[in-house]
Amino acid sequence: MKKARLSPHHQNLVRRYLLWAYKSTRESFERIERRTTQLMVDEYLLGHFSRNKHEVPAAFRTYVENKRKDEIKFKYADASGKKLSPEYVYLRNRLAAIEAAAKHFLGARDAKRLQALFEEEYTRRILEAREH
Repeated sequence: MKKARLSPHHQNLVRRYLLWAYKSTRESFERIERRTTQLMVDEYLLGHFSRNKHEVPAAFRTYVENKRKDEIKFKYADASGKKLSPEYVYLRNRLAAIEAAAKHFLGARDAKRLQALFEEEYTRRILEAREH
C-alpha cells in the first residue's frame, strides 16, 4: 500500500495518534493474551516439577487452576472454549486495522517502528519494576 501524502505537521499528528491508538489497543489486547501465555508457562512449570518429583505448594496449583478459569472467562464467550468473546475479536481486529493504517499513513518502516517502540517500552518497564 502506498504511503499517504501528508504535510509534516499532519504526519506528526497522525504518527502520535497512531502511536496512542496502537499502545492503548495493544495493552487491552495483551491483558487478555497474557493469560494464555502465562498459563502455558505455569503449566510447563507444574509439569517440570512433577517430572522431577519436586514438591508443588497447593497455593501454586490453585493459582494455575484459577488462571485456566480466567482464560476461558476473558478470552472466550462461553466455557466451550470455541467461540471467542466479542471484546477479544474486536481488539484483535482493531489492532490489525491500526497496523494497516500506520502502513498507509506512515509507510511500512514507521509502522514497524511503532511496534518496536511498544516492545521497547514494555521491556523497559519490566526490567525497571521494583515491586517484584
